Amino acid sequence: MAEKAIEKVQVGFKASVSKTITPEVIRKFAEVSEDHNPLHLDEEYAKKTVFGERIAHGILAVGFISAALTKLPGTVVYLSQTVEFSKPVKIGDTIEAIVEVEEITREKSQVKLKTYCQNQRGEQVLRGEAKVKLFDLK
Repeated sequence: MAEKAIEKVQVGFKASVSKTITPEVIRKFAEVSEDHNPLHLDEEYAKKTVFGERIAHGILAVGFISAALTKLPGTVVYLSQTVEFSKPVKIGDTIEAIVEVEEITREKSQVKLKTYCQNQRGEQVLRGEAKVKLFDLK
């Protein structure tokens, strides 16, 4: 009998993915999300803001957390995600999304994880908590 996905997870397990933010990444995200806020797309507009330059959509970085969750065993389905943004993500930043298992409810096949993203300088740009359910492949 095959081991269940939830049995393969341990508290403290970490997974991560990294991505460098380019103007093209931001443009593609704006296209797919239909979020055309000029703060993300218009250099002249962005220069006049508190940021002084274009920044990435905050939710773009949150998407990398979803990618890191795919490193868990089995099929992962989100139940919830909280997020707090602490720093802007800038063009040229390399963002690492990290998920860490904090709690496991084996009878429900559910996992609670600490989630955060940091830039190449080790500065945390967002943090939160995810709850997911693990499913086995048939």
